[in-house]
Amino acid sequence: MSEEHHGISAIPRDWPKTLFYVALLFSIFQIVTAAFSPFSSQVLRAIHVGFLLWMVYLSYPAYGNRRPWQPLAWILSLAAIATAFYQWRYEADLIQRSGDLTTADTVIGIVLVLLVFEAARRVMGIALPIICGLFLAYGLFGEHLPRELAHRGYGFDQIINQLSFGTEGLYGTPTYVSATYIFLFILFGAFLEQAGMIKLFTDFAMGLFGHKLGGPAKVAVASSALMGTITGSGIANVVTTGQFTIPLMKRFGYRAAFAGGVEATASMGSQLMPPVMGAVAFIMAETINVPFVEIAKGALIPAILYFASIFWMVHLEAKRSNLQGLPKDQCPSALGAVTENWYLLIPLLVLVYLLFSGRTPLFSGMVGLALTAIVILGSAIILKVQSFGLRCAFWIALGILCTGFFQLGIGVIFAVIAVLVVGCGLIKGGHETLTICLHALVEGARHAVPVGIACALVGIIIGVVSLTGVASTFAGYILAIGRDNLLLSLILTMITCLVLGMGIPTIPNYIITSSIAAPALLELGVPLIVSHMFVFYFGILADLTPPVALACFAAAPIAKETGFKISLWAVRIALAGFVIPFMAVYNPALMLQGDNLWMTAYMLIKTLFAVGLWGMASTGYLLRKMPLWERLLSVAAGALLVVALPLTDELGFALGIVVILQHVWRSRRAELALP
Repeated sequence: MSEEHHGISAIPRDWPKTLFYVALLFSIFQIVTAAFSPFSSQVLRAIHVGFLLWMVYLSYPAYGNRRPWQPLAWILSLAAIATAFYQWRYEADLIQRSGDLTTADTVIGIVLVLLVFEAARRVMGIALPIICGLFLAYGLFGEHLPRELAHRGYGFDQIINQLSFGTEGLYGTPTYVSATYIFLFILFGAFLEQAGMIKLFTDFAMGLFGHKLGGPAKVAVASSALMGTITGSGIANVVTTGQFTIPLMKRFGYRAAFAGGVEATASMGSQLMPPVMGAVAFIMAETINVPFVEIAKGALIPAILYFASIFWMVHLEAKRSNLQGLPKDQCPSALGAVTENWYLLIPLLVLVYLLFSGRTPLFSGMVGLALTAIVILGSAIILKVQSFGLRCAFWIALGILCTGFFQLGIGVIFAVIAVLVVGCGLIKGGHETLTICLHALVEGARHAVPVGIACALVGIIIGVVSLTGVASTFAGYILAIGRDNLLLSLILTMITCLVLGMGIPTIPNYIITSSIAAPALLELGVPLIVSHMFVFYFGILADLTPPVALACFAAAPIAKETGFKISLWAVRIALAGFVIPFMAVYNPALMLQGDNLWMTAYMLIKTLFAVGLWGMASTGYLLRKMPLWERLLSVAAGALLVVALPLTDELGFALGIVVILQHVWRSRRAELALP
């Protein structure tokens, strides 16, 4: 991003001043409300959506790539602000006359629905608004459908009341999560990115894997997994780490489509990687009313297995194509990267500790964000101090002051940040650090817009589903099938997730499928967290499946290859990972459900073996090229390990071991036969 370093007010050249200040105000509002809670939940949601709409209409044109026409942009922006102000000003009246709308209420409700639909179209395209429009049409006219699909009928005012007022429509759980946890964690990631965390992760991955067989691709996998711990956004991961890893892979002989596929596949897995896990994890925790730490715990092993499967596929492809790594002297030191920027890890480690010690995500995110600001500002000051003793004393004093937060409240943290801001303003070069913090605030708000708008629009689906009960109808069909065949129900649910994901991002995909499919899996005996993780997992993979494949099209301009070709490689690379959620359904110990750690260890070994077999079958290579019959036997062995019927595990292990042993024996014979 182009910048003007003329002081703390430096604004990116491609940002209009108004948009910059609106984004800055948005971030400040979110931080203040997270720290002090000055508004009720309903008002917070309304103002959050108002800011989102304001930013969309100032920055996204109605059509094409031109800047928005300013008069129309301001008319729509003021209308959005008016809907938020109306909810704030008449909050008590709206509660008292709930369900009995006045003419003004109806007008505000209609305007809000139209504004959210149009904002979503500008930000994400037409697919999600069409799907939500179909649900809205069902709510309005569903009484005229055939008997099994019909509902009892609802008036126009009932639909508007459900969608625009209360907490089951546009201001539903996803919007609440966006206005609290998600925004804070996006800001957290933006601060770390601005501070240089991307370089730290990339250098660390380069030092560990850059010189290995297939090193550039392995660097892409490792750096994307690490980036997932702070961003939780697959698309953002593609366009950040991909700027470095995709050209690097191409330079060392990887095909453009394969390089883009590796980065897209690894980046989408970032949404599975604790502790941040993207927006969906927070929405899931609120939806099913379980602590976030339980969601993170359930995702941990599947996330590790997902990246292990990609790593394995990359390794086999590198062996098959004889793609070597970088010279070791061209790779940075992994230890050196950590030693140089160790202080950037402090907020991340504190965040992990707080989340897993039982603190709420809101509290943990607030502390993590504040510590990140303190580390950035403090490091700028401490670099000017020559004495090692004074540096240590400085960090110790900061630690003591921040520890006081737990006894004295958030005011201590804000006081520390204020002192550091003044300190940075007084030292030479400190203005650049303040500029970094300002850019992090506005970039965080910008990154929050697509997520927030998606969360608001899918409230249409939640509102209609909760009003009409259509989810029970859909679940009934799955239940009717699943009583005889759970595997078929799982496959149908997977296909539903993949088809929906062809046009919509992970968040609305999860919300739709968790509303209509996850309850059916729960009825079939699948544990609560496992059923929701199943649809979440395939919602992520949906961004890799052609013909739309959002993550692959994000990688296309970097790889200079078509998104469709990249998506074909992405599906192939991720193929081994498709078996992981199925295995978790048949034995939830894979998601740490239950207390039997021995079963968890067994499931980990079994899943790794199955993933290994599927990877061999997909690439057609282990020690040398595998004939078709070996690949088919590998698929059969992997399938036996998945289905979890009596004796299938034993047969799968036995068949898989036989295939591998005979392949090794055949390869050795071929090597000995060479002159």
